[in-house]
Amino acid sequence: MNTVYLSLGANIGDRAQNIARAIGALAARGVRVTRQSSLYETEPVDMNSQDWFLNCVVKAETALTPEELMHALLEIERSLGRKRRVLHGPRTIDIDILLFGSSVVRTTDLEIPHPRMAGRRFVLVPFAEIAPGAQHPVLKKTIAALLSETADRSEVRPWHAA
Repeated sequence: MNTVYLSLGANIGDRAQNIARAIGALAARGVRVTRQSSLYETEPVDMNSQDWFLNCVVKAETALTPEELMHALLEIERSLGRKRRVLHGPRTIDIDILLFGSSVVRTTDLEIPHPRMAGRRFVLVPFAEIAPGAQHPVLKKTIAALLSETADRSEVRPWHAA
């Protein structure tokens, strides 16, 4: 079994429900979630003129290969209405592979570790909540260290259902 960390985010519709449905769909595709961060409301980073996101990070186990996992995540996104119309635009759900054990994957379709995770507070804050000591296999730093060093100052705050 491989230990993987996934980032989930949504800013269209019932954001918390979309994330919950995506997490629920993982098990049917061979991904067993073992830990989940709190939900965080996060300021949009790459395209500011959109609603704020809810984000979380999950730790999971899977026997899937990185490519099979990516395919499963894209299926879940499609099943929850994800349409890829605008780069970094609004989305019902977005699921990214952050780490896949200590693997480094670089293909035309997949990069692991996620190439921008070290510069994104919306990833690092929830990641540090559940696995501050997890090691980035390329940068050779812990998630807690990456969070303390990131230049990203976008707002990330705990979310509580109304």
